[in-house]
Amino acid sequence: MKKEIKFSLVFRDMWQSAGKYVPRVDQLVKVAPAIVEMGCFARVETNGGGFEQVNLLFGENPNKAVRAWTKPFHEAGIQTHMLDRALNGLRMSPVPADVRKLFYKVKKVQGTDITRTFCGLNDTRNIIPSIAYAKEAGMISQCSLCITHSPIHTVEYYTNMALELIKAGADEICIKDMAGIGRPVSLGKIVANIKAAHPEIPIQYHSHAGPGFNMASILEVCEAGCDYIDVGMEPLSWGTGHADLLSVQAMLKDAGFQVPEVNMEAYMKVRALIQEFMDDFLGLYISPKNRLMNSLLIGPGLPGGMMGSLMADLESNLESINKYKAKRNLPFMTQDQLLIKLFNEVAYVWPRVGYPPLVTPFSQYVKNLAMMNVIAMEKGKERWGMIADDIWDMLLGKAGKLPGTLAPELIEKAEREGRKFFTGNPQDNYPDALDKYRKMMKENKWDLGEDDEELFEYAMHPAQYEAYKSGKAKEDFLADVEKRKAELNKSPLDDAKPKTLTVQVDGQAYRVTVAYGDIDLPADATAKVEAPVGEGQDVPAPLEGKFFLTKNAQETPVKVGDKVKKGDLLCYIEAMKTYNAIRADFDGTITAICATPGDTVSEDDVLMKIG
Repeated sequence: MKKEIKFSLVFRDMWQSAGKYVPRVDQLVKVAPAIVEMGCFARVETNGGGFEQVNLLFGENPNKAVRAWTKPFHEAGIQTHMLDRALNGLRMSPVPADVRKLFYKVKKVQGTDITRTFCGLNDTRNIIPSIAYAKEAGMISQCSLCITHSPIHTVEYYTNMALELIKAGADEICIKDMAGIGRPVSLGKIVANIKAAHPEIPIQYHSHAGPGFNMASILEVCEAGCDYIDVGMEPLSWGTGHADLLSVQAMLKDAGFQVPEVNMEAYMKVRALIQEFMDDFLGLYISPKNRLMNSLLIGPGLPGGMMGSLMADLESNLESINKYKAKRNLPFMTQDQLLIKLFNEVAYVWPRVGYPPLVTPFSQYVKNLAMMNVIAMEKGKERWGMIADDIWDMLLGKAGKLPGTLAPELIEKAEREGRKFFTGNPQDNYPDALDKYRKMMKENKWDLGEDDEELFEYAMHPAQYEAYKSGKAKEDFLADVEKRKAELNKSPLDDAKPKTLTVQVDGQAYRVTVAYGDIDLPADATAKVEAPVGEGQDVPAPLEGKFFLTKNAQETPVKVGDKVKKGDLLCYIEAMKTYNAIRADFDGTITAICATPGDTVSEDDVLMKIG
């Protein structure tokens, strides 16, 4: 009989590959005993990734959640593991070194055994510090190879990366096939190469079903010496998620591997509880399209977990494109046509932005850049017109070294706009910050928490933590749940009811009532709305999205009367989960702010006036 293969249930990723949220702590502790009772898991992924941030978003304390959730697994002798983003910690943007160090200490005492560290650029300079931080805290350091498929991401490339990380002290290696586009034979060769050099190093394979390779890949990596396989379970298997435990177990058993047996009575308990949680509120955030596999993902190489947000982006941007076409009597575009254009544009953009592995957050950056290009070109504009600051940070090297080379037109654009390329250590761009947050917590009379866990959470997710502490996060979350439930139960007749809107005609605001059929208009339906005070040149919205004056609580918003210079930051438009900075085109004084923060603006809407 062949070697033993152990299973890890990626419970956290199962949810976040399907939708936005994860279960609340009361739901997690309810399902944990049944997961233990299944008797087949050596490991469970409990937290990390977006887990801590998501808890804050629905107004819960992530520190309490991690402690309560990991406890039953420890008592059963099951290891817990988490996902972390190296330089980015547990968020989408870089984290100061002192916050990163505290991160591992906090998570270890909270009950997480293994940290799975990855850099979205595969830049080992971002990963190697985390090895030391994790080991100092007493955690197992598992370092990831972010798998993608390109001319430069070869078997040799990944083998050398793994050997470098092991030399730096990594305890384990994860083959992180987050888009499920790793080719089975190549993955097997990578594992075999690592095992030939370091047979003592455990290897764990993580994959997503997405384009359909991963069952074959699981078999290949096991034949090559892999030790642990990440699995999901129904009703959250397949689609954008992971291969199902039962299918993987049956396949490996038939191939002669030693695999654990599954307590099917307990399996059905867990399955029923997952469905119960979905019926409660989590299903409101899970698109049915995320349950489908799609071989179209092979070409662009995008992670399957992005398909839900991608389809939402398509719907909103298709409407914007077709509004433009309607004004010019051009043929409308279908969603399928836009999808293919987007995939083709990703294939065009990806090599030109240096082949970053398509994993968080760089997969979003590549997809968003491609979408912006498609929208621009459909509206008769040029490529590369709208590049968000976060994307520029990737292009300029501030987040790490790109695996490939940047296209000449992007280098020229950067130089033309006065942007500087960075070749140093990315961590140097982000000075220590714990003292600042400690002082702010003292001023707010907030407790630092057991083992400084509240300090860590505030420093890692400042804006979300403030919203949690104020109660606004829970209030917004509950309101959103009610809104989604109402949408779900909405009658088709609701769309025919009158709607009151504010519209602009030649720069003048009017309140109008729009409805289908004959209705009695309210007396003030055409009442004029007072136009914003102020004269000057318009600052129009370059794209459709939500308008914000600031990105986070640390920024100071501009106000009427502020003097600005060309290039100064004015505001943001949030579209496709990216904050797009709007900057002044000339010197002047802000005479009016014409949009309301949080509201959705259309392309060319006036955001503010500068005189």
